[in-house]
Formats: sequence, structure tokens, C-alpha cells
Amino acid sequence: MANLSRRSFVQVAGVSAAALGFGGVLSACAGGQEGTESGSGAVGGEHASQVTVSMPASSEPAAGFDPFVSWGCGEHVHEPLIQSTLLKTTADMGFENDLATAYECSDDGLTWTFAIRTDAKFTNGNALTARDVAYTINGVAASEASECDLTMVDKAVATDDGTCEVHLNKPFNALLYTLAVIGIVPDGGHGADYGSNPVGSGRYVLEQWDRGQQVILRANPDYYGEKPNIERVVVVFMEEDASLAAARSGQVDVAYTSATFASQQPAGYDLLNCASVDSRGISLPAVAPGGTKVQTGETYPTGNAVTQDVAVRRAINYGVDRQALIDHVLNGFGEVAYSVGDNMPWSSPDMRCETDVARAKALLDEAGWTAGADGMRAKDGVPAAFDLYYSASDTVRQAIAMEFANQMSELGIKVNPKGASWDDIYQHQFSDPVVWGWGSNSPIETYNLTYSTGNGNYACYENAAVDAHLDAALANPVVADSYDEWKLAMWDGENGVAPQGAATWVWFANVDHLYFVADGLQVAQQKPHPHGHGWSLVNNVDQWSW
Repeated sequence: MANLSRRSFVQVAGVSAAALGFGGVLSACAGGQEGTESGSGAVGGEHASQVTVSMPASSEPAAGFDPFVSWGCGEHVHEPLIQSTLLKTTADMGFENDLATAYECSDDGLTWTFAIRTDAKFTNGNALTARDVAYTINGVAASEASECDLTMVDKAVATDDGTCEVHLNKPFNALLYTLAVIGIVPDGGHGADYGSNPVGSGRYVLEQWDRGQQVILRANPDYYGEKPNIERVVVVFMEEDASLAAARSGQVDVAYTSATFASQQPAGYDLLNCASVDSRGISLPAVAPGGTKVQTGETYPTGNAVTQDVAVRRAINYGVDRQALIDHVLNGFGEVAYSVGDNMPWSSPDMRCETDVARAKALLDEAGWTAGADGMRAKDGVPAAFDLYYSASDTVRQAIAMEFANQMSELGIKVNPKGASWDDIYQHQFSDPVVWGWGSNSPIETYNLTYSTGNGNYACYENAAVDAHLDAALANPVVADSYDEWKLAMWDGENGVAPQGAATWVWFANVDHLYFVADGLQVAQQKPHPHGHGWSLVNNVDQWSW
């Protein structure tokens, strides 16, 4: 296999795969035709049950395919494919069994009991039992490298080979969403090299991993479930321009793209637009400056002299034109968002906030924010001005910051966009507004961003009534029956983070996840995609077909 950089791949992508030198990579693996500009997936022959998918370079798991770190259950959640999970989520965010054949919760919400199927086995030939399930859950909870929050788990116990109990230190029914992405590993078979040599019981096994370039998965012949339609999945990691070039030259069957490149659809490909809960919004610190907050052992300053005023936060919510932002920044490839979980079963209609510039200005006038000769407002000598931090490496967030600043100037609020590294941004996370990207197929994010002690409560907003609603939601042993309490945490008529309430965030858009898909390839129905392009697309790659 030739060692070709992504930069050189872009430069020569128009030539044949043989000339590219990808002998062991794309030319042998892609469904596309060699040396063609039309880019069509193979619908017969040796490639009829194979797909090649491009993903961002950031989708490559740095620690490998290890659930004890981030595989499946990290920042960007997805089904782990190589490993099986206790449950799976459905398109409507319900649950279906996978390794579990049944489950129930105790009346106090502190013990979840799972019956484990008896026909699953690992790729090392050993049967999968409840002991492996308990080992995995305890291991993820104890792993310092894990990106998965299992702080609500006291311990998992296998009472016999077919039953696992998960004991919690507080009721937390949203744990089920997490268990739907934690891949089960074998007790005693999880060594230091597991990430590179994963042993699982899932639909696929790891055939090959060329770090920095590609991953090849093949169907697990001993999988207990339905045989995958797609027997081989090749994932190549590259930047956006390289992904487009790979589609143009027919080297990939599915190429991720963005609003920037979406209009450059290659011949022989359709544009797949996947709905998402990949939300973009700005946190608005709700307390006065001068305090501190300790998180993960670090102390950070809190509070903002301008956004501490609820009138300012409400005015921002009513004054922003979300659709204009989508049109100008995302070229229309997005949906207006009012919360971190729009259109999810737990999302509240009270988060909806239509643009009303006159109302926004009236709120500021009533609160004493007076406009000067230059149109900019001030109150008691404090200018209505604040810094807005965004990741300097993210052009979309930069554009959001600039567009937002332009819109706020009409209200008399001066916003100073500041591009920075994440290390620098985190120093300001509780004291200055930040352009964030959030979104998950789980209400856990609503909890983290809203609960008084939530790890994403950047607004530093604390409200006992809101916390009580969230606690009540998590305590319900039937997840579907908890949705009303999630909604009340947003707004119960008196308390909540909705725009007419504490207005702790201003949300703009759910970013469309865009992919060029080769003609003839049928991609199965997608669940709403969470934050981040990549592995969520192939959650159900086993159900795709040519």
C-alpha cells in the first residue's frame, strides 16, 4: 500500500486509482469505478455487498475500537458495530432489545435488571454472558480515559450467566440511552491492545486498520442476528475537499460533505440530507461576574456583566433571525432550532421563539439599556457589549459568530467575536458566551446543560424547581412516561430555561448532515444524527443494499 497524503490525494484525484497508488486501499475496496469522473457504485460482481464511506479525519478513534475510552459512547455517540449492545434505539427514539431479551426497573428507580440472550458469542469463540455485561459496565464506569458518563452507576452485578443487575446511586432512566451505545467486551479479554484488536459479538469484525487512512470491517460470520446485506465496509478518513475529490473520481460510494461543497454534487451521485439534532447555539452566562466554579479539578471564573441581565438574554432570543443565519451561513442546509433537542419526544414547544426585533428592543428599553448616539446601548455605565468565543479552526462557527454580531448590532448590543483554541475557550466557558455544537439522541444533554450541577451548565443557572422536574423525569421507571417532566424543566409557567424564562441559551440551527451517495446504493432510513459527522451514518450499514 502506497503512503499517500490527503493533500496529494486531492491534487491527483482525477486520475485512475491505479495511478493513485491506492492498491490496497481505495482501488481494491471502493464500489466506484476506476478512473471515472462520473463516480458510480458497483451494483454487481465482487463489490455488490461492499461499500466505501468517507468520514472526517476526526472520526478516526484515536484509542481504537475500545468502549472503555470512547468507541460508540464518546462525544459523538453511535452504535459500535464491532460490539453488541444491551439495547438499540429506534428511529422514533424508543428502545428495542439486542443482547437483552427483557429488562425492568425497580419501583425506586435504583436497580435495572436485564435478561441476557444465550446465543451470542464473541469472535474468540467464547459465549457472551451476563458476567461480560457487568464487567463492561463496571469497566467503563471506572475507566479514567472513558468519555462516557456513568457516574450514576454504583455497580453492575451478574446474578447468573443470564441476568445482569445495574445498581444506581440515584434514579437515572436515561442510562438506557447510554447502554444502547456501550459495546460489550469479554471479561478477561480486554487487554492493553484491545483498541487495535477488538473482540466483540457485533455485526462486524475489524479486518484492517491503517492508522490515519482507513478502517475495513467485514461481516461477522457468527453473528446471532440477521446476516448483514453489506458484507464489507471500508471507511476512509479525509478532509472535506479530499472527500469531494474522492467522489468525483468514483473512489468512494458515500462521501461526507458540508454546506460549503453541497452545490458541487458529482455526476453519478445523489445528495443525501440527513436530519439531525446537531445543534448550534450560544451559552449566555446568567450570573454576575466575580465568582468561580470548580469542574474536573480546575477552577474557572463565572459570570458576565451584560448577560447576567435576564432582559438581555430574552432580547437576544427574540432579536435573532435564525432563518437568516441558516441562509447566510449554512446555505440553507439546516433547520431552525430553539433547543438542544428539537423534535425529540422530550422537547418542549415552549422553547419556540419567533423573531420579533421590536419586542427585543422593548425588553432592553424597559430594563434600562439606553441607546447612545452611536446606537449602542449601556446601563449604569456598563456598555451592552461582550466577547463571543468560537473555535478558530471551525469556519462555520466563525461565520455564525460574525452573523450573530451583525444581527445584535441592530439591537444596540456590541458582540466581539473571538476565535481561539479550545484550551483557551474552556477558560471562558462560564464567564463569556461561546458558540457551541451539541446534540444527542438522548435527553442526557438537556440534563447536562440545564441541571444546576450539570457538566454543561455554562450559564451557571441554578433553579430548584427545574432540578426537581429533571429529577422526576429521570426517576420514572418508564422512559416514555418521563417526557412531560423534561418539557416542564424547560418551562412550567413560572420556571425554566425557555426564552420567556431564564433564557440561558440562544439556539440557532440543527445542521443538516450531508453526504454524496453513489447511484444504485440504497441507504437505510436514518435516525436523527447527533452532533458530529461520521459513524452515526453507518449505524445500520448492515441494512444498506445495492
